[in-house]
Amino acid sequence: MEASKPKEFNLIKLTWPIFLELFLFMLMGSVDTFMISSVSDDAVSGVGAANQIIAIAILVLSVIGNGAAIVVSQYLGSRQPKEAAKVTGNAITLNLAVGIILSTILLLFGGTLLTALNVTGEILVYAKSYMHIVGGGIFLQALLNALATTIRTHGFTKQTMVVSLLMNVIHVGGNYLLIFGHFGLPALGVEGAAISTVASRLICLVLFFLLLYRIMDVRVKWTYYTHLSKKYVLQILKIGIPSAFESVIYQCCQLVFTLYITYLGAEAMATRQYALNISSYIFLFSVAVSMGTSIIVGHLVGARRPKEAYSRVFSSVKWALLVTVIMDAVVILFRVPLMGLFTDNQTIITMGAQVILLSFFLETGRTCNLVIINSLRASGDAKFPVYMGLISMVCMSLPLGYFLVFTLDLGLAGVWLATAFDEWVRAVIMYFRWKSRAWEKHGLIQHEPAEPLSAAPAH
Repeated sequence: MEASKPKEFNLIKLTWPIFLELFLFMLMGSVDTFMISSVSDDAVSGVGAANQIIAIAILVLSVIGNGAAIVVSQYLGSRQPKEAAKVTGNAITLNLAVGIILSTILLLFGGTLLTALNVTGEILVYAKSYMHIVGGGIFLQALLNALATTIRTHGFTKQTMVVSLLMNVIHVGGNYLLIFGHFGLPALGVEGAAISTVASRLICLVLFFLLLYRIMDVRVKWTYYTHLSKKYVLQILKIGIPSAFESVIYQCCQLVFTLYITYLGAEAMATRQYALNISSYIFLFSVAVSMGTSIIVGHLVGARRPKEAYSRVFSSVKWALLVTVIMDAVVILFRVPLMGLFTDNQTIITMGAQVILLSFFLETGRTCNLVIINSLRASGDAKFPVYMGLISMVCMSLPLGYFLVFTLDLGLAGVWLATAFDEWVRAVIMYFRWKSRAWEKHGLIQHEPAEPLSAAPAH
């Protein structure tokens, strides 16, 4: 076993750069949508439909990225930095291989998948154009995911924030040049946005590699990339497969909801995309807290300090819920002018304002899930959320959504209510799972007794 300098982790110090990074990412996504909306509402709907499928591909990639991050955090907590470096090398190679496979699938079958979602007409034309470029370059996102999660796990959240900020700035600048055709460049519309996305990812991939080699106590050797270890691969997949599968189930359910909405018309499709962009700001803090908490939990579990991990999670849930309620109140108060930023279609603005009102019920449940489920994964207890997700999302929310949308004629609001119901059912279950402390027996790392991890007091 190798010794390394104990690291002190403070939730606030870990979380604020993650929050700012996510906020900027979401802001750039909204700017992206705003720029594409200048082409047409159909263009926004097309990009939104394509991104539903691309999101599932990215979740498949998280099998390795998220699994590796948890394994690395537990190795670091147990003072085994060389093992952490080996896991990192194996994870990058695996993610690249899976990314290339997914890029090929999206290039060859992206149009077929969109047609299966009942995407038609001009929306389909825009969606295919975006899918072929961004989907074809998804292997770049595969590498970005693996690198960013590993760097954060080492506690360097400020550095990932800076690189991500640069990526977003490059992306928006590329949009300005390629969507509208400035400085003599062709006005490519949706294709321009897609090219800008891929180019910004490529540039920042290089920066992430450079950063990786600056922050690790033990550097990743070439042999760590080329020689895959059965031990490390199995550890990664033990966490990664259930974690990603639960997220894939969620996204697949969202795809089914998208299918429901296509029968409500193009205005409903556009409304959902705009409302999702606005609502994403509400749970940003919760995502940041969940990521910061999972880093701490992984290190504490690796160092065999479960009591601190137990109390840390409940404290994080309280803070995240408080901020979520405040953010939700602000967004609800300004929901009409916020929708008006994206479109002047009064029908879309009215529908969007109605569903944003329901976000209070949806986002509070989602907040509890984000923090507790990520902490369960970080402890090694990754399968339980999958089983509960299958029951709640597939067996309850989808039939409920169909009933609310088509039988009760609630339209888009029915989708929001069904999703909120799912989030709260799982939130209650996950609360009692963490409280039971059944997760304590799922640690991944076997090691000799180690010096206690130095951690900052809970905030």
